[in-house]
Amino acid sequence: MNLPEKYDFDRFIGIDYSGAGTASSLQKGIAVYKASPTGQPIKIQAPPTARRSRNWSRLALFDWLNEQLQSEQRLAIGIDHAFSFPMSYYDEYQLESWPEFLKDFVLHWPTDSADATVQQFREGNARNGDAKAMRITDRWTAGPKSVFQFDVQGSVAKSTHAGLPLLFRLREAFPKSLQVWPFDGWEPKPNHSVIFEVFPSLFRNRYPREDRSVDQQDAYAVCRWLKEMQRRKRLADYFQPPLDQAARRMAQREGWIFGVL
Repeated sequence: MNLPEKYDFDRFIGIDYSGAGTASSLQKGIAVYKASPTGQPIKIQAPPTARRSRNWSRLALFDWLNEQLQSEQRLAIGIDHAFSFPMSYYDEYQLESWPEFLKDFVLHWPTDSADATVQQFREGNARNGDAKAMRITDRWTAGPKSVFQFDVQGSVAKSTHAGLPLLFRLREAFPKSLQVWPFDGWEPKPNHSVIFEVFPSLFRNRYPREDRSVDQQDAYAVCRWLKEMQRRKRLADYFQPPLDQAARRMAQREGWIFGVL
């Protein structure tokens, strides 16, 4: 079956993220892999720093993604932090849409400042949620924690609260060429790169780990899985999860984990 060109991407990027430290501090927990449709995923090293470390900071990763998105290549980017919050959060703070949520969030959690940490904004913040609240996509997936559940093993809360302001920046910088899925539409737009939330646990054990760290394996697995799904003409399935209309409307505010069916 021949799929429309909108499902054909030039490059695939898998990112394992971290909300530790400041936005400018170097993190072993950030890993990046990139692949072409016919090549194997390649580890992308962070640019060297004065300390000669090749670890990424969140701001360095943001700068690199900016460079990638300025190319003529059409990218599929999977990153492992949540892109939105449960409906209970929208209701509590009277937020009507995802763009409104995102703008409101960055005002209360400006974690993209160079010296900012997630921890410094937690106490007394006017925007917090219930640690038991889950999105539909979380309930459909074995393992994910609430985006408000901090300080536990496997928590996505800190990386999400660190990542959302930088996602906001990317969307503002590329309004005509970057699609944040599914908020900007369920179907990939022609001539747009697409960025989406992923959950690496869905893929990491499908591939031998070899000499990669846990974080590197997660980024590698996401990148390789995306590449393989395009080769098998299966990407279209994942852009359209089997949701009824009510769940679909909720997911356009809560978000969806790409790969969950």
